[in-house]
Amino acid sequence: MLAKTKGVVLHTIPYSDTYSIVHVYTETFGRAAYLVPRNKGKKATFAKALFIPLSVVEMEVDHQNKRDLHRIKEIRISFPQTEIYCNPVKNIIAMFLAEVLFRVLKETEPDVSLFQYLYDSIQLMEVVEDGIANFHIVFLLKLLIHLGIYPNTESGANREYGYFDLLNGVFVQTIPLHRHFLGKEESAVFGRLLRISFENMSLYSFSRRERVAIIGHILEYYRLHLPEFPEIKSISVMQSLFD
Repeated sequence: MLAKTKGVVLHTIPYSDTYSIVHVYTETFGRAAYLVPRNKGKKATFAKALFIPLSVVEMEVDHQNKRDLHRIKEIRISFPQTEIYCNPVKNIIAMFLAEVLFRVLKETEPDVSLFQYLYDSIQLMEVVEDGIANFHIVFLLKLLIHLGIYPNTESGANREYGYFDLLNGVFVQTIPLHRHFLGKEESAVFGRLLRISFENMSLYSFSRRERVAIIGHILEYYRLHLPEFPEIKSISVMQSLFD
């Protein structure tokens, strides 16, 4: 059936000499894969720039529920993303977040709230200037809400954190009987971090060591709570960004 939908481009891989597969998280269908011609130059059916990771697009698609691969009839950028494409910091952050989303978003059922979060966040990323070094931290933490695995912050309401149990997503006062937990100092930092938002992220300052540790802990949390969450290859590029 023909349908119109917005989408966030996650990943593109070669399929053959003439086609690529573009994975898109769509507003209407959830995650979907599209077969796209690989023509270049004047013969190109669609501009390659449309399929850069984290591009937000509007499409008319031929979506067949019984197929794994679908077709794009028309596609255009939903809003300008010049800063994300040209600003080296934003570009690397976008590459990193797109890889995480590609690994995390598996459902082929629509989630309008999740899609709106992605849409609004990427739109903000294009225009925000202050605190951009913390953007990916906020994005990954708030994404946990939509994935249904956000930590139980009530256990740390008194701010006497003790230890953060990564496996169970709670603050505890005694060392857990497993190795997936943060020490007292790191737990205090993590507890403070749970107050971060896109609105106040410019107020948070971290050293390179702290930033690397924070991202490492967040990705470990993802790995513990989501099945088959692999190592993120672009993390090394992210870490070098703030050297």
